[in-house]
Amino acid sequence: MARIISIFSSKGGVGKTTLTTNLGLALSSKFNKKVTLIDCNLTSSHLSLYLGIFYSPITLNKVLRGEYRIEEAIQTYQNMQIIPASLSAFDLEGVDMVKLPQIISGLDNLNDFIILDSAPGLGREALSALKASREVLFVTMPLVSSVLDIVRAQEVLRESGIKQLGIVLNMVRNASYEMRKEEIEQLTGLKVLASIPYDNEVYRSAALKQPIVALNPKSKVSKEIFRLAAFIAGIEYLEKKSFIERIGDKFKIIRAFRF
Repeated sequence: MARIISIFSSKGGVGKTTLTTNLGLALSSKFNKKVTLIDCNLTSSHLSLYLGIFYSPITLNKVLRGEYRIEEAIQTYQNMQIIPASLSAFDLEGVDMVKLPQIISGLDNLNDFIILDSAPGLGREALSALKASREVLFVTMPLVSSVLDIVRAQEVLRESGIKQLGIVLNMVRNASYEMRKEEIEQLTGLKVLASIPYDNEVYRSAALKQPIVALNPKSKVSKEIFRLAAFIAGIEYLEKKSFIERIGDKFKIIRAFRF
């Protein structure tokens, strides 16, 4: 039975789809897990675009309309599978999101992880993705307004039975106006599982249609995503440090003994 995880954010622009694609690729390529990503953000579908897939003859929209089976919509990207949503607004007509949990169940025994790129907010699309999930991973920026939106979402989820895995802080700048990890954990009652730094390299990866964990696996962003993927998969992850990082560690030890 697969772990069905919604990647949820209360608003757009916090990196939800970026996290979905990179986490999925980290789980599949680095930790050899069978992963399927599903674009559940039908009104603003971007998942396939992030991976350079510009045309999909069969989409989740058509599956939800009953025209195809879910297996027929699968596309492959490296070691993971993708079920894209349609890029055309015309394909929203006749779509029944209520069918989503039943449709996804057909993939249950074929995957280790099914990751849903949810629509932002708590509208119909987002709630349908959450109802189809067994777990939810919140992604937010470390700002008061964004974190408070997680608290509101928790109120909706409280009696749903969906396991709340924790929070991923994205685009962290360590600025004075940002909330600290301890403050966020105290306010939400959830653990911060990853703190992903702001990095222009992420924008370059988006432009090149290649997840940053593949484009630059040694970047700080990629390393944090690998640690997150290992934690979610329950795998011990021993990070391989570069030569310069190892030299830096030795200097820290020497300085500690001197002072």
